[in-house]
This record gives sequence, structure tokens and C-alpha cells, in this order.
Amino acid sequence: KTKKNKTNPTPDLSSIIMVKNSQKKGKKSQSYADQHPWLFKAAPRNFGIGRAIQPKRDMTRFVKWPRYVRVQRQRAVLYSRLKVPPSIAQFTHTLDRNQATNVFRLLSHYRPETKVEKKQRLTAAANDDSQGKGAKPVVLKYGINHITTLVEQKKAKLVIIAHDVDPIELVVWLPALCRKMDVPYCIVKSKARLGALVHKKNSAVIAVTAVDKADKHKLDSFCANFKAQFNDNSDAWRFWGSKVLGEKTNFRVAAREKAVQAELAKKASY
Repeated sequence: KTKKNKTNPTPDLSSIIMVKNSQKKGKKSQSYADQHPWLFKAAPRNFGIGRAIQPKRDMTRFVKWPRYVRVQRQRAVLYSRLKVPPSIAQFTHTLDRNQATNVFRLLSHYRPETKVEKKQRLTAAANDDSQGKGAKPVVLKYGINHITTLVEQKKAKLVIIAHDVDPIELVVWLPALCRKMDVPYCIVKSKARLGALVHKKNSAVIAVTAVDKADKHKLDSFCANFKAQFNDNSDAWRFWGSKVLGEKTNFRVAAREKAVQAELAKKASY
């Protein structure tokens, strides 16, 4: 008995030639895959359990964010939805990036001493009997009670307020006090950025009482600009916050308006 050949049979060349001839008679603009269907077979992936790897999807919507992140976002949505009174809406008008950069560059030259630096200065002054205690260095002032006293006594040359103080009642009255006492003030972004200047985690407000003679011209120009931008600009502290509606509410309003217009058009046709 002869053994049967178990290998795959050779393809029928005549059938292949007939298929190619029939394709040539058809459309001429067929792709290579259409011209060679026996080479390309559809193999759809199965995304069942244990099958093909799932594609990457944006799961941001399903993430459970920390509570402080949710509170921040909800507060931002409420501020944009509600009609915000002028005393609170004024904190949305802050210095632009270039102005804030120049202000913080000047303030960085007058950062307060750390405890170590202060101890070294007092120790050196105590050892040197000829100089005595010496004058205190010119530094930034911070602390809401301290700065309130400086503004009332008109000792503050410039007051810098953070826009994201929480609760806002801590500083909501300070711009009005600065306007009454004719002290220039400005509102900047980030209480953490102000806190970094005075070696603290956060700082609601910072005041400048004095600067060196070399920086006096810069401080005077800042005071003049901020006085015109904040103190004398009634639009910055008299306007109400704009009421921005959500996407679903805008859709409902548009649908209601469309129905009203359709009803008016229907009445006009009678």
C-alpha cells in the first residue's frame, strides 16, 4: 500500500488565472488587497474576557477625585453660575502675567529673614559693641492684623492681596479700606506664591512699607499704575459677576425660545 501525501495540495493555477483575468476586466482602480483576496483575510478582534487587549480609553470621567479637588471645582462652577456681588467679583480681576512677574521680582529682594539669619545678625551685632544693635532690615510685612494697622496708619506704600483666599471674608473688606485710606493695592493670583515670599505655606496679603533708594523708582511706578487700575477704576469694584449658564441650561433655553418663535410664526400665519 502506498502512503497518501498529507501535505496541502498545490493550488489550481487555472482558477487563479481566471480570477485575475476577471479582475482585469472589472474596475481598474482596485487596491492590492482587492486584487489579492486570498492574501488578506478579515480577522476582527474579540474584546471578551481573556481575549484581545482592551484599547486605551479616557477614564477621567470615572475617577473619584479627592474631596478638596471636588470642592474647588464646585466652587468655581458656583461662581460662574450665580450672580456674584461686586465685593467678591472684584477678586476675579488680577494682574496679568507680565505685571505679576515684575512685581514679584521686586518683592523677592525684600524677603524677611529666617530664624537662623536673624539669630546670626543679632549675634554679630551683640559681639560688635561699636556698632550697637543696628537698624532693622527693610523687609515685607505680612499678617492680616498687622497690615490692617499699617494701612490705617498710612504706613503701607503698596498692598498685595491674593485672589484665592478661603474664606474670602478675611480680605473682602481690605480693598475698600485701601481706597478709603488712599493706599495703592493690587490683586494677584495664588496665596501660595505670596506665602513663598515670607517663608510661609500661604499668605493672604503682603504689604511694602519701604524700599531701597535704587528700587524707589520702580515702586513709585507700580503704585501709580495700580492706583489707576484698582483704586480709581470704579468698573473693577462695582460690576456684578457675569451669570454663565451651563450647557444643559443653554440647551433648554434655546429649545424654549425655538418653541416661542414657532408659536409666534403660527399665529402670524392665521
